[in-house]
Amino acid sequence: MGACFVAQRITTARVDQNQRRRRGTGLIALDPDVAFPGFTLFAPLTGGGEVHLVDLHGRTAHQWRFPYRPGRHARIVRGGELAYNGVLPGEQALFPMWHKYRGGVMLRAAPDGEVLWEHRDPQQHHDAHHLDDGGVLYTGVEPLRGTEASAVLGGVPGSEADGTTVWADTITEVGPDGSTRWTWRAAEHLDRAAFPLHPDYAREHWPLINSVTPLADGNVLASLRSVSAVVVISRSTGEILWRTEPGTVSQQHCPTELDDGRLLVFDNGVFRPGHDVPYSRVVEIDRNDGRVAWEYHDPAKESFFAPFMGAAQRLPGGNTLVTDSPAGRIFEVTADGYLCWEYVVPHFGPYTETEVRSLFPAEPNAVFRAYRYAPEEIPWLDARP
Repeated sequence: MGACFVAQRITTARVDQNQRRRRGTGLIALDPDVAFPGFTLFAPLTGGGEVHLVDLHGRTAHQWRFPYRPGRHARIVRGGELAYNGVLPGEQALFPMWHKYRGGVMLRAAPDGEVLWEHRDPQQHHDAHHLDDGGVLYTGVEPLRGTEASAVLGGVPGSEADGTTVWADTITEVGPDGSTRWTWRAAEHLDRAAFPLHPDYAREHWPLINSVTPLADGNVLASLRSVSAVVVISRSTGEILWRTEPGTVSQQHCPTELDDGRLLVFDNGVFRPGHDVPYSRVVEIDRNDGRVAWEYHDPAKESFFAPFMGAAQRLPGGNTLVTDSPAGRIFEVTADGYLCWEYVVPHFGPYTETEVRSLFPAEPNAVFRAYRYAPEEIPWLDARP
């Protein structure tokens, strides 16, 4: 007997060249018996100013809209207000990547979007941590030129901004009235020999602080991406009190302090020493001995790799919410590595600035950080997960 063939109708259509969108978006996986019940907040980096709050099923529970795209991220602070960092319009690029991660507008808003408080600083970038008392702790930059610039070690020779300038990080804290309460300068307090730029990074920005947050003891925790170090800065003297040992993390993001004093860190894994295949992971670092006390990576390590951005949040009960930022992928894992929730951001769009669009021509669905909140942390929200 001959083989039987069934004719199939083949339709032709133009194929979407964005593989992240092509693979599917929205809710991907949910184990409701294990996932932490609550709502997830995120701000698409190319969304133009949208902030989304979704339930465990990926359904929209609330939205905000602001007149400028995210200067990285948003989060809900005590009392249920939204803290939002936006990109200040009309600013010139200090260097091509500046438009990618600058901010400049730090505000808090009511559920209906009414702006309740705002502070502006055109030099602000990456992180702005809104404090419970109404102030904000944030990262900025200042120019180093001449001998100050040449004293910065490492990086690609001749890659300074405009050929002459190294933009060095600062940290500023302002109070509810906008007055400056504390400042810190990398140029003053950071040892150039101990914190050189990675040899493959441009010398336009040093050391590239992508996260800053207060610790329980009042000191300041910061992530220095381009030198692969997490540090604790003395609030009283500005000196470095503690740092991760070289090789522990690689181009990391979003360190936070846990209840037991350990640090939770999103370890990107770019140029990870001793590894020929890059992969990302989330780690807990014990500050007493510097060791990695816990880590999560995908069972197929190479399938989870975020070369830039990324975040991790420890949830009540021990689960961890992970933001795979470039992929617009947010997922939750248990302490033993079981993935119990996964969501892919469905909002795609191009960057508006030509400098950034030339570097990232695809339409990303990227988010800098996502946060999960229990219903009681959002008292004005009627819906339940």
